Amino acid sequence: MMFAVAMTFIDQTIVSIAAPDIVSELGLSTSGMQWVINAYLLSLAAFFALGGRLADLWGPRRVVVAGTLVFVVSSVLCGCVPTGDHALTWLVVFRATQGLGAALLFPAALAVVVAVFPVERRGRALALFFGLTGALTAVGPLLGGWLTAWTWRAIFWVNVPVAIIALILTALAHISDRRRDESLDVRGALLIVAGMGLSVLGFQQASAWGWDSAATWLCIAGGLALLAFFCHYELRTTRRHPLINLAVFRDRAFTVDTLVLFFAMLAFVPVFFFASVYAQVSLSASPNQAALYLLYFFAGFAIASQWGGRILDKRGARPAMRIGCAVGAVGFALWAGKLTDLSMHDQWPYVALAGAGIGFILAPASTDAVNRAINASYGEVTGITQTVRNYAASVGLAVFGTMLTHTMTDRVTETLRTRGVPPDAEHSVARDVTEAITGNADARTPTGDGATETTMRGAMPAIRMDFAEANQWVFYAMAVALAVGYFCALRHPGGRAVAADGAERG
Repeated sequence: MMFAVAMTFIDQTIVSIAAPDIVSELGLSTSGMQWVINAYLLSLAAFFALGGRLADLWGPRRVVVAGTLVFVVSSVLCGCVPTGDHALTWLVVFRATQGLGAALLFPAALAVVVAVFPVERRGRALALFFGLTGALTAVGPLLGGWLTAWTWRAIFWVNVPVAIIALILTALAHISDRRRDESLDVRGALLIVAGMGLSVLGFQQASAWGWDSAATWLCIAGGLALLAFFCHYELRTTRRHPLINLAVFRDRAFTVDTLVLFFAMLAFVPVFFFASVYAQVSLSASPNQAALYLLYFFAGFAIASQWGGRILDKRGARPAMRIGCAVGAVGFALWAGKLTDLSMHDQWPYVALAGAGIGFILAPASTDAVNRAINASYGEVTGITQTVRNYAASVGLAVFGTMLTHTMTDRVTETLRTRGVPPDAEHSVARDVTEAITGNADARTPTGDGATETTMRGAMPAIRMDFAEANQWVFYAMAVALAVGYFCALRHPGGRAVAADGAERG
């Protein structure tokens, strides 16, 4: 199952590294490339709850196989995108179907793992599962940099051998397929897909449309309204089998687990994008060097993840979550303070500390939430927690991206003003520079003999520092998110989950 879900985590970050090459060959705009990246996360967030429910109804093995096939076929088609006017539409559509495949695959794979391991071994098993799969998010940039040196299309084609091996291993494992004889809540599924999709779309496009745009707020408000109506419908419906049994939120520990995951995920997935672009722009690192920079985060994450699993088995989730949120908040704050040193060597202890904080949180919070599943509906509960995680990642990318864009534009405008760029041109030039840098890490020195181009060449060192200072605001905001998670963790009742039959769960 870890092998099966590996490609879904790698694909959350691998495309960002290849973005400049994709833009160059296909002639995409920066905003178009953002759609290619965001379509995957948007689809993931929208369909995760449905994927978890289908794992319960159809059996996890069937859904793992179906999700793997949808994912790998979509990957092949992404890699085969033709050049021309339809390239953007092609990529966005099949990136979205990739997200659908991942949303089917992950909850089903986790349901298999939960069913296989007995209670006393589940904490460490899920710590390994969440730790390794989460760490694979960091492998995306490294693998992407290496494959892009050959062709950017290989970042999609690499999923083919992984999927084939995963399908073979799934067949050899002889996984039992427990199905629930219940009906699918189609109306609830349509409501949550529309609500999640519309609200995430609004958050993702806020940086392009602007927070003062009616379209931005129409999408966000409309999506949240649909999600509120979905909750009302699920609570008030007379159906025996709702899409999500919201009664699970009556368990205070489950609610706290979900809140801690939300605030941790505001930082976890976005940090790979922002740190990767920062390394390439401010540190003048190559894509491969940027990926190695992120491995410091992975090192801290991997070690703390296993440690957190042991704490979970012995003392429950609360201590691990409190430690993780505190360590993560301190790590991100110290990392932010070092960004303007422009030295990778000086930053690595704080990068690893931030990764350790997330590592302490991810497995214990996710495992504790799954262990509180109602009637062993692991797929359903996994659908809830993973929906929250991906929703938080999308919100984090949108909010932090907007923060970075506005701060960077203001700083570059001031830099250009001090170098004599005409007032009527400084803001538009600053906006263009910011869009190129933040969109796909394009920090190439401008060419040309014009006054603006000549000034820009001289200003590039200052612009790299401007970008580092703008990123400080983002990383401090990530530290604040972890601090809020810490105060949520204080509300956890502690102890270990107890099943309906009185048996203690890990």
